[in-house]
Amino acid sequence: MSKINLAMYWAGSCGGCEIAVLELHSKLLELLAKVNIVFWPCVLDFKLADVKAMDDQSIDLCLFNGTIETTENLAVARLLRRKSKLLVAFGACASLGGIPGLRNLHGRLAVLNRSFRTTESTDRTSTCLPRASVEHPSGAVTVLPTLFKKARALDQVIETDYAVPGCPPEAITVWQAIGSILQGQLPDKGATIGAGDHSVCDECPLKRRGTKIKSFCRPHEIIPQPDVCLLEQGMVCMGPATASGCQARCTQVLMPCRGCYGPAGDAIDQGAKMIAYLGALVDGQKEDVIKALIDKIADPTGTFYRFSLPKSLLGRSR
Repeated sequence: MSKINLAMYWAGSCGGCEIAVLELHSKLLELLAKVNIVFWPCVLDFKLADVKAMDDQSIDLCLFNGTIETTENLAVARLLRRKSKLLVAFGACASLGGIPGLRNLHGRLAVLNRSFRTTESTDRTSTCLPRASVEHPSGAVTVLPTLFKKARALDQVIETDYAVPGCPPEAITVWQAIGSILQGQLPDKGATIGAGDHSVCDECPLKRRGTKIKSFCRPHEIIPQPDVCLLEQGMVCMGPATASGCQARCTQVLMPCRGCYGPAGDAIDQGAKMIAYLGALVDGQKEDVIKALIDKIADPTGTFYRFSLPKSLLGRSR
């Protein structure tokens, strides 16, 4: 079997998806025996000029991770789409918008002000903000990419072939995705490889007892019981609204699910599904009682839409 050409790119993300590939451990040697790495700037010295010089469709598989936040992210996404036979939205940021997508709750200027002027470690005497270009005697000079008004998932700006969930994707999911592509055992176009048809609760070993929630707490505020559903103990666990496939890695070590595998089943809005589930589980039938209890959850938008805000019905603040 001839090797396939593999590319991987890192847009607006933390780099965890790059580490996820390294977590293949010994299987990484098997992978390297089957692929030619033709573009992976995080690991090897590649330039965009190298990609531009390639023939269109010469990359067999591109794993694209990260949110689309800047003009550079978008330009590289379009370039890799043209050069790739299969383009995969790799990880929660590319497939859902991810944690960087939470900036959609704020305006572009507010984000820049916070990042460069008002953080606790910033020199408050500075008023400088990044500029996309500066004037020079020879003309305008491009300095930095422009930050878009809102962050977007990869398939909101270009066509993608598949998605791989997770923040970062589990090694078993990465191997499953790459293996299915290498073996030509591809699901229908547009499928999310590695996500199950059920919810994380179906994989979770903790027992549900039907206990009503009387109050909510954050993980550091209690020592959880080792065999009881975390949600019934008052921790906001996104398991009921999150797709299976991760083997409930978080809840197995008594940490609540954060929702990084995306909406469970046919839900189109992960946060709305979770809120509806909580409404049926809290101790009290009156709407005002339920609302008062849910209002006590710290950062509800960041909790219910931690990874999926750009793809949600909310999308961004207006």
